[in-house]
Amino acid sequence: MMKKIMLVFGTRPEAIKMAPLVKEFQKHPKEFQTIVCVTGQHREMLDQVLHLFEIVPDYDLNIMKQGQDLYDVTARVLTGIRDVLKEVQPDVVLVHGDTTTSTAAALASFYQQIPVGHVEAGLRTHNIYSPWPEEMNRQITGRIATHHFAPTALSRQNLMVEGINPETITVTGNTVIDALYMVVDKIKSNESLNISLSEELQRAGYDMERLKDGVRRLVLITGHRRENFGQGFVHMCLAIKTLAEKYTDVDFVYPMHLNPNVRKPIREVFGEKVASNMFFIEPLEYLSFVYLMEKSTIVLTDSGGIQEEAPGLGKPVLVMRDTTERPEALEAGTVKLVGTDFERIVGEVSMLLEDKVYYEKMSKAVNPYGDGKACEEIVVFLDKRLGMKKYLVKLRNNVNENSSHTRFLC
Repeated sequence: MMKKIMLVFGTRPEAIKMAPLVKEFQKHPKEFQTIVCVTGQHREMLDQVLHLFEIVPDYDLNIMKQGQDLYDVTARVLTGIRDVLKEVQPDVVLVHGDTTTSTAAALASFYQQIPVGHVEAGLRTHNIYSPWPEEMNRQITGRIATHHFAPTALSRQNLMVEGINPETITVTGNTVIDALYMVVDKIKSNESLNISLSEELQRAGYDMERLKDGVRRLVLITGHRRENFGQGFVHMCLAIKTLAEKYTDVDFVYPMHLNPNVRKPIREVFGEKVASNMFFIEPLEYLSFVYLMEKSTIVLTDSGGIQEEAPGLGKPVLVMRDTTERPEALEAGTVKLVGTDFERIVGEVSMLLEDKVYYEKMSKAVNPYGDGKACEEIVVFLDKRLGMKKYLVKLRNNVNENSSHTRFLC
């Protein structure tokens, strides 16, 4: 009997990580009815990802209003999902990670006694205020979920320590690697797309021609975490300004988040006189961001997902946070924490730019977040749980036949 699988997401990072899972379920229309519900928690950036992966939502709550806070977002998702669930009556609701959308959708499903599957389950910092509110969102969702899709063995262990039945947990790798490889394949196979992406970046504010001589290098920067708002962002900006002035043969490119709490300290620190190798550009669509990330030398970020993606392209990642829910990356050596400390940011970037051995140790470390087959693993697990044994055997054969992937564009 066909099962109804409803996937709920609302932010750009969620959309990127859930898109390949939507596509995987859609490959099997006889076994699964795939329903997509988006909340619009990140409106414009969400729509970009939907367009890239050619996903048309069945339901769009479009919750965002000017000046909303976490109370408003939670309430609007909770009540919006209520009516969708009553209409669809899915067999399983899949949510992702640590967003307000995920937690509110999981709670709404719980209220109607609909099983929840938690994609990217089990990440922990064990500090409920860092990252905030994401750490508590993830823990709450984990308590509600029936099925837990842990990206790593450590994530699985975190869940078991909290009393989660190990039979409900499967280690899948992270779906962001599936998405990354889908996009890399798209870029690799289309020369005209490369030209188009280069032109798009130029319109956003950065000319890729600057890197053509093979001498100049690029440091890619992102920053948007709530816990860094205020003095944390000021310190980050001061460090970036110092680095740009110190390394005039390196380009520093910062696609700025739309949040005024991000843009204000940038204006205050840099003012009108910005170094000629410092580029503050407009937010990028995911395709363009992956293209730029692949061309970069170092990634300096406070993002969660980038800690998984960039190592998949062989890029060292310096994380401007005091904690990370991805300690596997720290252990593997693909990621280092630098916090918002001026000296640590300047020191670590300088080491990576100046010390070739130090750089290669990070860039060649093995990414602990999987091989791009996470979505297939999730479908296999749910298939087994929902009792469709014949399909399970068929899909497992497909997984076994194709288990390798090239990670570099060039």
